[in-house]
Amino acid sequence: MEDKKTNEIKIEIDEQTSNGIYSNLALITHSESEFILDFIFFQPQNQKAKVRSRIITSPAHVKKMIEALKENIARYEAKFGQIKETVPQAPSPKTEYYN
Repeated sequence: MEDKKTNEIKIEIDEQTSNGIYSNLALITHSESEFILDFIFFQPQNQKAKVRSRIITSPAHVKKMIEALKENIARYEAKFGQIKETVPQAPSPKTEYYN
Protein backbone atom coordinates (compact mmCIF):
# COMPACT_ATOMS: atom_id res chain seq x y z
CA MET A 1 0.00 0.00 0.00
CA GLU A 2 1.35 3.41 -0.96
CA ASP A 3 1.75 5.95 1.84
CA LYS A 4 0.54 9.33 0.61
CA LYS A 5 1.60 12.45 2.46
CA THR A 6 -0.48 15.56 2.06
CA ASN A 7 1.28 18.85 1.53
CA GLU A 8 -0.35 20.99 4.17
CA ILE A 9 0.72 24.50 4.98
CA LYS A 10 0.07 25.59 8.53
CA ILE A 11 -0.77 29.27 8.45
CA GLU A 12 -0.54 31.43 11.54
CA ILE A 13 -1.86 34.95 11.97
CA ASP A 14 -1.20 37.36 14.81
CA GLU A 15 -4.03 39.28 16.46
CA GLN A 16 -3.23 42.66 14.88
CA THR A 17 -3.11 41.20 11.36
CA SER A 18 -6.29 39.19 11.94
CA ASN A 19 -8.18 42.45 12.58
CA GLY A 20 -7.48 43.50 9.01
CA ILE A 21 -7.24 46.96 7.49
CA TYR A 22 -10.21 48.59 5.78
CA SER A 23 -9.60 49.88 2.27
CA ASN A 24 -11.98 51.60 -0.14
CA LEU A 25 -9.44 52.50 -2.81
CA ALA A 26 -6.62 50.58 -4.45
CA LEU A 27 -3.85 51.72 -6.75
CA ILE A 28 -2.15 49.11 -8.89
CA THR A 29 1.17 49.55 -10.67
CA HIS A 30 3.47 47.04 -12.28
CA SER A 31 6.83 46.40 -13.84
CA GLU A 32 7.92 43.45 -15.93
CA SER A 33 8.63 41.36 -12.84
CA GLU A 34 6.16 42.51 -10.17
CA PHE A 35 2.80 44.04 -9.34
CA ILE A 36 2.40 46.56 -6.54
CA LEU A 37 -1.02 46.84 -4.92
CA ASP A 38 -1.49 49.83 -2.62
CA PHE A 39 -4.59 49.70 -0.43
CA ILE A 40 -5.88 53.06 0.75
CA PHE A 41 -8.61 54.36 3.03
CA PHE A 42 -10.03 57.52 1.49
CA GLN A 43 -12.35 59.72 3.52
CA PRO A 44 -14.41 61.96 1.21
CA GLN A 45 -14.16 64.97 3.54
CA ASN A 46 -10.33 64.89 3.39
CA GLN A 47 -8.17 65.88 0.46
CA LYS A 48 -5.40 63.48 1.49
CA ALA A 49 -5.37 59.73 1.84
CA LYS A 50 -2.62 57.40 3.07
CA VAL A 51 -1.59 54.00 1.87
CA ARG A 52 -2.62 51.59 4.64
CA SER A 53 -1.04 48.45 3.18
CA ARG A 54 1.17 47.52 0.23
CA ILE A 55 1.44 44.10 -1.38
CA ILE A 56 4.25 43.36 -3.83
CA THR A 57 3.91 40.12 -5.76
CA SER A 58 4.63 38.38 -9.05
CA PRO A 59 2.51 38.68 -12.21
CA ALA A 60 1.71 34.95 -12.02
CA HIS A 61 0.42 35.30 -8.46
CA VAL A 62 -1.73 38.31 -9.40
CA LYS A 63 -3.29 36.28 -12.20
CA LYS A 64 -4.09 33.44 -9.77
CA MET A 65 -5.58 35.94 -7.30
CA ILE A 66 -7.82 37.38 -10.03
CA GLU A 67 -9.15 33.91 -10.85
CA ALA A 68 -9.74 33.19 -7.15
CA LEU A 69 -11.56 36.53 -6.75
CA LYS A 70 -13.76 35.83 -9.79
CA GLU A 71 -14.68 32.43 -8.37
CA ASN A 72 -15.47 33.89 -4.94
CA ILE A 73 -17.52 36.75 -6.41
CA ALA A 74 -19.59 34.21 -8.36
CA ARG A 75 -20.20 32.21 -5.16
CA TYR A 76 -21.08 35.38 -3.24
CA GLU A 77 -23.55 36.57 -5.87
CA ALA A 78 -25.14 33.12 -6.11
CA LYS A 79 -25.80 33.26 -2.37
CA PHE A 80 -26.51 36.97 -1.73
CA GLY A 81 -27.42 38.45 -5.11
CA GLN A 82 -25.60 40.65 -7.57
CA ILE A 83 -23.10 43.11 -6.18
CA LYS A 84 -24.13 46.63 -7.13
CA GLU A 85 -21.29 48.84 -8.28
CA THR A 86 -21.41 52.39 -6.99
CA VAL A 87 -19.96 55.50 -8.52
CA PRO A 88 -17.87 57.44 -6.00
CA GLN A 89 -19.18 60.91 -5.32
CA ALA A 90 -16.93 63.95 -5.31
CA PRO A 91 -16.58 65.52 -1.88
CA SER A 92 -18.88 68.43 -1.21
CA PRO A 93 -16.95 71.70 -0.96
CA LYS A 94 -19.40 72.83 1.72
CA THR A 95 -18.61 69.98 4.11
CA GLU A 96 -17.11 71.39 7.30
CA TYR A 97 -16.35 70.08 10.74
CA TYR A 98 -16.63 72.11 13.92
CA ASN A 99 -15.10 71.37 17.31
